[in-house]
Amino acid sequence: MAIKLLHSFVAAVLSTTTVLVNAQTSAPLQFAGVNIAGFDFGCSTDGTCSASGAIPPIQQLSGIDGVGQMQHFFDDGYNVFRLPVGWQYLTNDQMTGVLDETQFANYNTLVSDCLNIGAYCVIDIHNYARYNGQVIGQGGPSNEVFAELWSNIASYWKNETKVIFGVMNEPHNIPDISAWAESVQVCAPCSQSAVTAIREAGASTQMILLPGTDYASAKTFVSSGSADALGEVKNPDGTFTNLIMDVHRYLDSDGSGTNAECVTNGIDDTWTPLATWLRANGRKALNTETGGGNVESCINYVSQAITYQASQSDVILGYIGWAAGSFATSYVLSQVPSYSGNGWNDTLLVSMAMSPKTNKFVVTVA
Repeated sequence: MAIKLLHSFVAAVLSTTTVLVNAQTSAPLQFAGVNIAGFDFGCSTDGTCSASGAIPPIQQLSGIDGVGQMQHFFDDGYNVFRLPVGWQYLTNDQMTGVLDETQFANYNTLVSDCLNIGAYCVIDIHNYARYNGQVIGQGGPSNEVFAELWSNIASYWKNETKVIFGVMNEPHNIPDISAWAESVQVCAPCSQSAVTAIREAGASTQMILLPGTDYASAKTFVSSGSADALGEVKNPDGTFTNLIMDVHRYLDSDGSGTNAECVTNGIDDTWTPLATWLRANGRKALNTETGGGNVESCINYVSQAITYQASQSDVILGYIGWAAGSFATSYVLSQVPSYSGNGWNDTLLVSMAMSPKTNKFVVTVA
C-alpha cells in the first residue's frame, strides 16, 4: 500500500512540475550536489566557531564515513560537494590567515577524498562574514587578514580545476553592503581582496562564489543591494569570468531552513526575479544551500523549485542540498544516507526530489 501511494504521489509531482517548465533553455543544470557538513560544527551565526566543536566527516577522526557518502551520491549522478569549515578550525582558533598545519591537513583529507572521487569540491568558509562576532572589514578581521586566509587556501589548490572557492557562508546584518563587496574584492591600497588574493595565488580560472547579505538570500539578492554591490566585483584583469553569485533558498514558512514543512516553491518571489537580473546583467548563480524535511510538502515544492531552476540553466548553474556529512539522521533537514549491509539508502527528500538518478524528470546533470 505504501509503495502504491508513493508512486501515485510521484505521478502527482511530475504532473505539477511539468507545467512549470516553460523553458528558457532546455540545457541541463551544470551542478547537483550535497553539503558534507561537520568541519563547520561549533559555528554560530555570529561567526563564533570553536575548533573543538567540529565533527569531521572522516572515518578515522570521527567514525563518520564522509567519503562513503560522497561516493554514493556521486554514483547516483551528483557531481559537486560543498565542504563547510570554520575559519577558526583552519587556524586553530587564531584570528589570522595562517593555516594550522594539523587542522588544515585534516580538512584536506576531505577535500582530497572529494577530488579523488572525481567531483567538484566547494571550499566554504562557514563564518557568516564574521569572526567571533565582528564583521570582516567592519570592526572585525581586516580585509588584509581575510585576503591572507584566501591566498593561503588558494595557493594549495591552485592547480585543481575542480575546486570552487566559496568566499563566505551566509553574510547577514552587514552594516554596509558596499563595504562587504570591498572585502570580497578590494581592500586598502597595496593590499588584496579575497578575489584578488585567490587569483594572484595562481587559481586563475576556478569558480569563485560571491555571497550577498540576508544569509545569502536568493529571495532578497536584488532588493537588498547585494546584486548591485557584488555585480561590481571583478577579477584582477577586469573581467567577471567565473565569478558566480552564491545564493541560498529554503522553502519553509520563514525561509530559515529550520522547519520540516515546506510552504512554497519560491518560483515567483525568488527564482524568476533572480533569473531575470542574472540574464540582464550577464551573470550566473549557484544555489549552494536548499532542502527541507523528509515530508510530502517538501518533496512537492523542492521538486518544483529544482525543475524551474533547470528551465533557467543558462543563468542558474544548479543546486547543493543541505545537508549530509556528520549530521544525525534525526536532523530536521537531514540528507544523510543510512548504511546497511546492502549499501547506502537515501532519505525520502533526496530519493524523491533531489537525486539525479531517481528523479530524471526533475533534473538532468551535465
